[in-house]
Amino acid sequence: MHPRVCLHQVGFLSEPTAAFVQFCREMGVQHMTLAQPDALDPSEIGELKAALTAGGTFPTNMTQPFARHPDLERDTGGAGLALNQAIDAAAALGTRHIYIVSGGRGTLDWEAAAVRLAELIAPCRAHAAGLGVTLSIETANLLNADIHFAHTLDDTIRAAEIAGLDVTIDLGACWFEGGLKEKFARAMPRTRLVQVSDYVPGDRSTPCRAVPGDGMVPLERLLGDLLEAGYEGVFDLELLGPRIAAEGHREAFARAAGNLSELLTKLGA
Repeated sequence: MHPRVCLHQVGFLSEPTAAFVQFCREMGVQHMTLAQPDALDPSEIGELKAALTAGGTFPTNMTQPFARHPDLERDTGGAGLALNQAIDAAAALGTRHIYIVSGGRGTLDWEAAAVRLAELIAPCRAHAAGLGVTLSIETANLLNADIHFAHTLDDTIRAAEIAGLDVTIDLGACWFEGGLKEKFARAMPRTRLVQVSDYVPGDRSTPCRAVPGDGMVPLERLLGDLLEAGYEGVFDLELLGPRIAAEGHREAFARAAGNLSELLTKLGA
């Protein structure tokens, strides 16, 4: 398995975290993204540490929603509390990166939502910096507008600049945009994670992700452009939706990891 392949726990939420860790180890995948670390209480962190003692794989990234219910406009501190708990969990495990979904804007316009995010997340940024954890914001599908406001790579970069965050590029949410090569170059100084999936023409559900190689996303060109721009991190397989469920999440992730590994080897990553 290519050493820069990463698997995202979102496809394994029906199984205990320890089972996900074991799957990654058996696949030879060295990197994982854990979902919602604020939900990990001390006993669960202890169990996860025990599961990681055998080595072979490590939670390089975590993901945490921010100001989801209530949204950015109405949040009174709960979002920051949850994120700080996630930061503490990340630090306890040795994980150095958390990416967020920004929270919905409520009645705020885009610019006001970005400023509000910056205000709410500033104490978390300071807490994370003190523990050696970086925070980023991701691109996310427009159909997630109730929990996020950065739906293009341009807007994700701009939100990151306003809020003092890094960037997670989810190709599933931006692969169709124009000028991506130039946007990758602009984002690269802040980019901490790249997420990979495919899209099969005609799919209309959300999420509607597919195993890389099954659809129309020009992954070889896009990953090549990211590598050329200087990206040195891992490539995270975030797979969920009807196609993944129909195949079986373990089977789909195994096939996706193999396909991505072959592509990264071909590109000389």
